[in-house]
Amino acid sequence: MKCVILGAGKIARGFIGHLLYLSEIPFTFIEKSDALCDLLNERGQYTVHILGAPEMDCVVKGAKALKFSQMEEAVDAVAEADAVFTAVGGKNLGGIIDLLKQGIEKRAAVGKRLNIITCENWKLPAKIIRDALTGVISAEAADYLENQVGITEAVIMRSAIEADQAALAADPVCVNVQNFWELPVDKSRIVGDMPPMQGLKLMDEFTGFLERKFYTYNAANGTVSFVGALLGYEKLADAAHDERIIEILNGVYMETAQALSKKHQFPLDEQLAFTETSRRKLQDYTIVDFIERNARDPLRKLGPDDRLIGSARLVHELGFVPENLCTAAAAAIYYTSPGDESAEQLKQMRETEGVEAVIEKVCKLDPNGELGRLILDKVALLKEKGWIHE
Repeated sequence: MKCVILGAGKIARGFIGHLLYLSEIPFTFIEKSDALCDLLNERGQYTVHILGAPEMDCVVKGAKALKFSQMEEAVDAVAEADAVFTAVGGKNLGGIIDLLKQGIEKRAAVGKRLNIITCENWKLPAKIIRDALTGVISAEAADYLENQVGITEAVIMRSAIEADQAALAADPVCVNVQNFWELPVDKSRIVGDMPPMQGLKLMDEFTGFLERKFYTYNAANGTVSFVGALLGYEKLADAAHDERIIEILNGVYMETAQALSKKHQFPLDEQLAFTETSRRKLQDYTIVDFIERNARDPLRKLGPDDRLIGSARLVHELGFVPENLCTAAAAAIYYTSPGDESAEQLKQMRETEGVEAVIEKVCKLDPNGELGRLILDKVALLKEKGWIHE
């Protein structure tokens, strides 16, 4: 029994690798950063620090990594794995298709089933991978891909953040993680059995859970991040305790809860209880996470299907008014961060073409439609409050 993790970043090391190690399942990272691969191979281990529970810290021993440039060895690792996890970041999924293609084609000759589990905070990553593979797989392996390869999704509920300088000096590949242990996975797309992995939770009603997590956790994170940035906060937990932000956050939780409850037919009280798990995470001072990291790449996060606009559209489509989500979107439109290329592009568009252009070109909304006008109203409100300065 052995696994492969594509990527060796914080989630790969601090969640997937950690759970596999605790389950005594050997695994290999395949990573594009040669420097990170060299560090992992030289050290052969890394420390996972559990925030708020140092007694649960764990040294993951026997760590090893292959470079993407070691294509032959990487293909063999995929072909011989019982499961492959991806943790490369959604925008990088295209970069792993050729490796997966070659690994699957080699495995097809053996005929053993394979499951690929995407661990990405991204929309439809499993579909992206399957569609891409279907378009390039050899004719000989096409039937194997369709019937013997499961490509499914996990929801990443554990935060993994950079350790402080003192910890990194002692262990440059250590990682700080939230004290959370479940890895929910869509059971319906699994072929055969999964390795006996600690924390693995195979779910039948996954689509509803995925939406529930996205429109609760991601919308709330975006709200605290972008409004917090406007108000000058640096750390997420500090912003999440500001009464002005809490008032908006409460509204966001209610708006998304009403929409999700109506769409998936579960009790509103049950969804509101779920929002409290999100609130506790945002307000947890032991999770030292920075607004800059969470607000990074605002052009993507203002997209029509992402955390704020996507949530606002869902709420609106189900007959509710996303007042607070549009307040958060207004704050996001005015996000600035020197050195963040996406934020610089957003600022340039806003200043040269106007807020209406951002709403139309980035959010893909009609500035004169209901949601577009509501965002413009919230921009005016935030200016009136003195939160937006031009």
